[in-house]
Amino acid sequence: MTFEKLLNELCLLNGTSGDEKNVRDYIIEKIEGKCEYKVDPLGNLIAFKKGRTTPKNKVMMSAHMDEVGMIVTSVKSDGTLTVSAVGGIDARVVIGRKVKIGGIQGVIGSKAVHNLSNDEKNKAPSFSSLYVDIGAENKEEAEKLVSLGDSVYFDSDFYSFGDGFICGKAIDDRFGCAVMINLINSDLAYDCTFTFVVQEEVGLRGSRAAAYTVEPDFAIVLESTTAADIPLASDEKKCCILGNGPVVSYMDRSTIYDKELFKLSEKSAAENNIPWQTKTMVAGGNDSGAIHITKGGIRTMAISIPCRYLHSPSCVAKLDDMENSAKLAEIMLEKACML
Repeated sequence: MTFEKLLNELCLLNGTSGDEKNVRDYIIEKIEGKCEYKVDPLGNLIAFKKGRTTPKNKVMMSAHMDEVGMIVTSVKSDGTLTVSAVGGIDARVVIGRKVKIGGIQGVIGSKAVHNLSNDEKNKAPSFSSLYVDIGAENKEEAEKLVSLGDSVYFDSDFYSFGDGFICGKAIDDRFGCAVMINLINSDLAYDCTFTFVVQEEVGLRGSRAAAYTVEPDFAIVLESTTAADIPLASDEKKCCILGNGPVVSYMDRSTIYDKELFKLSEKSAAENNIPWQTKTMVAGGNDSGAIHITKGGIRTMAISIPCRYLHSPSCVAKLDDMENSAKLAEIMLEKACML
């Protein structure tokens, strides 16, 4: 299976924070017989892959299974649903979008423009002002179809376009999951523990538990990070650029990354002709924020792909960046094992 096909299948699966079972089951199917694995009480999938050699250091590679989405919080008398965001979603990007709730389809609605007050027109919408229309006539009919606490997912396609671009939901972080699936199915030089973690989007929860269980010496987090390389953004505000290779972070809002690993990744990329970049802003965060301060501390680095329109129904990334990130991840895995 090609990397693009694997990513396609992963991205089309639904799995918001706390509801990752479909994604986890798919990953287990792909790694069965290639490693030892277990599922912890939170739902993290922890897989140990035996390599050709026992390494000097215990290394954990991690990616999260969950995606942003919404959750049903009430059913109104007219049959529409109110929802809350699960993870960081800008309400402006969801209006008019198709969604799924189990097997039920719906559309995100908002107050009609001609009914907005002047004050409302000048404010960004919030989730409290949105609703989901599932075509129900009233509350009783809607309650036969959905329940409070049901997950609401973007109903998005996955497709390629332009010069090597791909578009779909949940690229954050099914990209990282795809890389780790391929590594588990390969002939690794050294033993490694891979953690497919839950609930990253609501507070880095699964990674904290997984790191506590694994107790690695080093951790490599695979992620997607915000790229604003679009018109009207100044150079420093672009943060990172699609097509310029993997993003290796030195600092974000939750982590100051291990300096030796940062420098080593820069050197390794140059030695292997892998294009790479770092962020031009201190922004964002990922599971490194929880992992690096677990127990007595864990030396941690993050390798991310630049991604436009992150946390939306239509994330955009480049396959070249993904392939180069996968190459750098495997190299850094071997380096960390024997550092």
